[in-house]
Amino acid sequence: MARTLYQKLVESHTVTRLDAQNVLLYADLHIMNEYTSPQAFAGLAEAQRPVVVPGQQMAVVDHIIPTHPVKFRIIQDPPSALQATNLAKNCDQHSIVLFDTNDELQGIEHVIAPELGMIRPGMVVLCGDSHTTTYGALGALGFGIGTSEVEHVLATQTLVYRTAQDMRIRVDGLLPLGATAKDLIMHIISRISAQGARGYAVEFHGSAISALSVEARMTLCNMTVEAGARGALIAPDDKAIQYVLERAPDIAADWADAATADWAKLHSDADAQFEVEHVFDASDIAPYVSWGTSPDQAVPVNANIPNPIDATDLTVRAAAEQALRYTGLQAGSPIEGIAVQRVFIGSCTNARIEDLRIVAAIVKGRKVAPSVRAMVVPGSGAVRRQAEQEGIADVLMASGFEWRQPGCSMCLAMNDDFLEPGERCASTTNRNFEGRQGRAGITHLMSPAMAAAAAITGHITDVRQLEANHV
Repeated sequence: MARTLYQKLVESHTVTRLDAQNVLLYADLHIMNEYTSPQAFAGLAEAQRPVVVPGQQMAVVDHIIPTHPVKFRIIQDPPSALQATNLAKNCDQHSIVLFDTNDELQGIEHVIAPELGMIRPGMVVLCGDSHTTTYGALGALGFGIGTSEVEHVLATQTLVYRTAQDMRIRVDGLLPLGATAKDLIMHIISRISAQGARGYAVEFHGSAISALSVEARMTLCNMTVEAGARGALIAPDDKAIQYVLERAPDIAADWADAATADWAKLHSDADAQFEVEHVFDASDIAPYVSWGTSPDQAVPVNANIPNPIDATDLTVRAAAEQALRYTGLQAGSPIEGIAVQRVFIGSCTNARIEDLRIVAAIVKGRKVAPSVRAMVVPGSGAVRRQAEQEGIADVLMASGFEWRQPGCSMCLAMNDDFLEPGERCASTTNRNFEGRQGRAGITHLMSPAMAAAAAITGHITDVRQLEANHV
């Protein structure tokens, strides 16, 4: 029987089928952070259970860590410091690798795991964080799990898993000037809605996807969860395989040949059936900006803010009306030109070296607007060092950006990087929910290129204008 890539990955990791919809799924790698793991470890201790496979766990401190540009970081907030301390104690007790606060390899979990060669095609990767879908860029099935499930994985290395349906999204053509993978996924989400992939594992396919770099594919898969997807996958090609082999020195020559042969089978069969299919043309994509409080409330930068009255669905209309009340915007007005007070470039969506290169190319020789506080938070210590070696950090600082230490930072404001009430931020993150970046703060999602343009001009700007005029 013809199978999809998703079905192949689930079947290859199924320990036993529990019923028509549920299987006991084996996990190749389980990743933890400081805020979703404490209850899980407490449950293990209460039941006097060990971690069954410590070598297939990894932990990192990333959500609550301060990102001030100091050599030695100290978590000053007592509850946050306790979370980090407890994670260190639990990892030490159970012999789990931890990338702690001042580890030179510390960074955002979904950035460091691929860059350290931990993610390989064909794996199942679990983490107590919804953006674990990022790993689909390398042909691995990754998805987020809840705290009780974290405990179950620690104790058994398995998960009771309800299987998803299959969705394929085909994108052909080439992205035009100024458009990026971030704009592509924002376009897709705005078209299919924030619930459009609910209950589905999404496989991306097409010439536009093949043309994307591996890091751009990570951005695409990372934000697919914002359409409600339970997974995101791209069949591993030569780009993905080379990316893994360059970062996984444990895969020696003989093993590499065997691995490559195995990974070549990781694709959907030609006649595999998908419950839902969507087709998009990459040439239609423009730079996107969110206007509301959900990632699907977004429009091209040269468009106007939609009028809620045009929505035929009453729930959609009510959500749009509430979003406009929260953001203080007017229906029918242009999205371009809206003033911002903050610019944040970072997060597990857009804090890799490729993203920072794009920003540096746009801001070089220019200055951040006096009305804007702009910060760049690299996704990992490795990204930070590479950016400094390439001169990117010097360009950013010369332009007036704050050059910070790695961490989740203002993506979700669980640290001391946050918006003040009423502040409006051009952000490269993945969510623009009410209060996500700070109480009563207002988030406009966009690509790193668009955020760079907003930093320079002081308002939401079509980056294509800056790129066209920059000499």
